[in-house]
Amino acid sequence: MTTLDRPTATGAEQSGPARGDARPLRRELGFANVFSHGLLLFWAALTALPLLWMFLSSFKSDKEILTDPWGLPGGLRFENWARAWTEAHIGQYFLNSGVVVTGSLTLTMLFGATAAYVFARYEFPGRQVVYYLVVGGMMFPVFLALVPLFFVVRNAGLLHTWLGLILVYAAYSLPFTVFFLTAFFRTLPTSIAEAALIDGCGHFRLFFRVMLPMARPGLISVAIFNFLSHWNQFILPQVLMQGEDAKPVLAQGLAALAVNQGYQGDFSGLFAGLTIATLPVLAVYVAFQRQIQTGLTAGQLK
Repeated sequence: MTTLDRPTATGAEQSGPARGDARPLRRELGFANVFSHGLLLFWAALTALPLLWMFLSSFKSDKEILTDPWGLPGGLRFENWARAWTEAHIGQYFLNSGVVVTGSLTLTMLFGATAAYVFARYEFPGRQVVYYLVVGGMMFPVFLALVPLFFVVRNAGLLHTWLGLILVYAAYSLPFTVFFLTAFFRTLPTSIAEAALIDGCGHFRLFFRVMLPMARPGLISVAIFNFLSHWNQFILPQVLMQGEDAKPVLAQGLAALAVNQGYQGDFSGLFAGLTIATLPVLAVYVAFQRQIQTGLTAGQLK
């Protein structure tokens, strides 16, 4: 009995501290959980409340905005949106931005995905040197190149044109796109590409029919980032789209609307214009948020 009792006592002694140690661990995990969730809620409120305030202010009158800025609107004044769309020419600016962003995003994704696939899957002399030269473009802010960029675009005859702005947007987005997609293409299984080549698939078809569909989460993620960057860009169109024959984009139109108001500004129309400019960004993010999360975590789940 004594021999049989010893393991039981020893097991009880060993299980006692384990249970006691689990309680402080649970408390620590619980505190960390509450702190992290509280921090996320604070950040969500810090981000969402200004957007909500802007959206509600777009339905107010100018008097309500100045006398009761934090109150609810007295009614849904959709005429503010109509006035911003027509009289403030937000509709035309919106169309201009849509054309420029569509063209620049198409070029960025086409050339960025092609270059990233070559850097990730093919070996050739000088590959690393060329890759680092391309990715090194992320180190130079756009402000350093504004003056030479202006003269380059002017000498090419593309100043004040959509094509010039599209090419500049695409050029400045390529380094980040190549960097992001190169790492993503490296995570894709090589066995599928090898099987496709054995079955007679050429390199061109392999890229467009096999690898691009597999890289869809990464493509969507980087496309969203580029869309946000192109849609909210202000300094480049401000430099390259000035003149009587220029067609300003949405950021320029909103800035002009805010500056030209003076002391008798149409604040309700300004908030309506800001809301119109924000809605496409929110819609794109809400529609593709799952793909963005998948693309950002795909490399870690290999």
